[in-house]
Amino acid sequence: MTTTETFNLLEPYEVAEETFVIPWALEAPPVGHFPMNSMVIRGAEPVLVDTGAPAVRPQWLEAAWSVVDPLDVRWVFLTHDDRDHAGNLLPVLAACPNATLLTTWFSIGRMADEWETPLNRCRFVNEGDTVDVGDRTLVAMRPPLFDNPTTRGLFDSKTNVLWSVDTFATNVPTPMPDIAELSADEFRDGQFFGGRLVSPWAAWLDSQKFQAVVDDIQRLDADVIAGCHSPVLRGPRIAEAFDLLRQLPDIPPWREFTQADLDAWMAAAEGSVPPEQPRPSDT
Repeated sequence: MTTTETFNLLEPYEVAEETFVIPWALEAPPVGHFPMNSMVIRGAEPVLVDTGAPAVRPQWLEAAWSVVDPLDVRWVFLTHDDRDHAGNLLPVLAACPNATLLTTWFSIGRMADEWETPLNRCRFVNEGDTVDVGDRTLVAMRPPLFDNPTTRGLFDSKTNVLWSVDTFATNVPTPMPDIAELSADEFRDGQFFGGRLVSPWAAWLDSQKFQAVVDDIQRLDADVIAGCHSPVLRGPRIAEAFDLLRQLPDIPPWREFTQADLDAWMAAAEGSVPPEQPRPSDT
């Protein structure tokens, strides 16, 4: 297993047989860092799961192609159209001429304000749909928590890996490959913080209906849970994460940072923050 000592951002690491996470993270003062991951399944018909953020486009593409030759990629599973998931979609499609984009009708429409997705290369995948990718079957499902209505998670029935997208999001004190490295308190607080951050509507949920959704996902019996905004979950932490998830509807909403917080941060940082630079003229 990859350890913190051997872990570097944008260096893929194997989380299951032929399955690799491409890790990235954003500094998120004052709560530490937020993971920003994607995944590659290097099987008979290789699959990219999300396409990373445009902020690190060259490094992300280099990392992905270190795992798989882009000419071998057959599928690009886009969980949803947010920039941290779809930010490098067009360069990926250009580099992977043999790939089909697994997406949704609504995602195509939501991306149309920025680019035209080639429909002839798309296949719509809705909740419960399966995709045969040669040596395994992938199952699409809506995860319990999400911040975008088009979201679809992914379960690989061969390796029992669940890509949970934004469910189980957590802040971490420093980027790390495995959530077992968090203390029990850090793990609990991170699950409650991340869950309420990405899905503030959790406080409005009917608890009984939500439990049924969580039960359906837990019954997949995943051995590994990877996601965009969390280190990898394994072993006892999986059951713990589901237990914490079930509590979200009964927890008060997270109190968002206010202008007073920003004023205090700026005062504390006075003299160390460079003034905003003017943008280069377009003319």
